[in-house]
Amino acid sequence: MALFSGKYVCIIVALLAISLKPCSCHNKTHWNTAGITWYGDREGPGSTGGACGYGDAVAKHPINCMISAGGPSIYKDGTGCGTCYRILCDHPMCKKRPIKVMISDECPGCTKKAVHFDLSGKAFGSLAKRGMADQLRNLGELDIKYKRACCKHPKSKIAIHVDAGANPYYMSFAIKYSNGDGNFACVEVQPSGAGEKYIKMEEMRSAVWKLNAGRALKGPFNIRLTSAVSKKVLVAKAVIPEKWSPGAIYHSKVNYAFTSHHKKAVHHKKRN
Repeated sequence: MALFSGKYVCIIVALLAISLKPCSCHNKTHWNTAGITWYGDREGPGSTGGACGYGDAVAKHPINCMISAGGPSIYKDGTGCGTCYRILCDHPMCKKRPIKVMISDECPGCTKKAVHFDLSGKAFGSLAKRGMADQLRNLGELDIKYKRACCKHPKSKIAIHVDAGANPYYMSFAIKYSNGDGNFACVEVQPSGAGEKYIKMEEMRSAVWKLNAGRALKGPFNIRLTSAVSKKVLVAKAVIPEKWSPGAIYHSKVNYAFTSHHKKAVHHKKRN
């Protein structure tokens, strides 16, 4: 008999993740300094073959090319995949309003500064004032301010993108469009069948998980997700159907709630 069940292992991993990451995306954080560059086409998504496994989803709704490759301190050997950041530029050509980008790729050579973002062409240009995007991109590199932000994918549910090499004995998939923290402490899969329990998957990158089952697993599959920072648990029931296909994308009916922690000011009328 195993010492810990998959459920309790995930709880322990989630608690460790919280202790290692004391600040959630909802917490108030200070702006920090970093460098930015850009890559790919001027209005493009940077790359549709990014290291995080999102594929061409980065060019489509709801991400819409607003992505960045992260230097080592942001990419974090893949655990930074799916996290979101606000970028603020104070250059005279910048519009002085922050943009939000999601980490979808790695920039191993971005080590000139302690923190570096290699933005998509579209994201870099989005920092500019009206009509100045190309001029700003022509600068090539800028110093900016950044801070962690909650991911928000309006009107989207979490999707499971099954790896092209998956089969009944080996399950691998990328998790897309997750609101909130953007990464996970634990991902479990529950095959169909009497007595089947949740099985903990192995993290390849933050957005990509795998399971070498050692036996043929049958669908439909439930997927249980534990957020890395908030430790909130979601279950996507039967999200991968019985007759699933490698390379297919399956949309769930769930996502993490996005809540704003900014309270509206209350104005009290003066008494006569």
